[in-house]
Amino acid sequence: MSKRILLSSLIGAAALAGVTAGGLALASAPTEPTMENGSARYVAPSDGSAGSFTYTVDVSNDSGIRDLKVLAWPASSKLHPTEAELRSAENAKCQTTSDETTHCTYTLKVTKREAAGLAQGTWYVSALAIAADGYTTFVPRAATFDVAR
Repeated sequence: MSKRILLSSLIGAAALAGVTAGGLALASAPTEPTMENGSARYVAPSDGSAGSFTYTVDVSNDSGIRDLKVLAWPASSKLHPTEAELRSAENAKCQTTSDETTHCTYTLKVTKREAAGLAQGTWYVSALAIAADGYTTFVPRAATFDVAR
């Protein structure tokens, strides 16, 4: 075998090994969770049944999802919750749909008495996704919905 062919083969093998090692390093780098397909809905109570507020979202992360914290708040309150404040918010119920994706739903029943005390108008949903590896994603306005009587 000529030295030129041997040298070209060695350089090619080294380049391939470098690309493979770099690809593995990129594939295993931790990432923050992502939230997609989020929606919020408010249904006012009727004469015979309670109303509800529901927020659903698909949350993805390569390590899995540990928690999704949810907080609904009226725009008129000018509340603007922070990530730190959401850590003590209520958890959504989450169900794994694939190795990396979890479908989460947060539902809150609303009685007529509670509905009477709610601020009318635009409300926001803040969400905090916490991955199994500890990485977080905070979305201060993950969804919007209206409360009307």
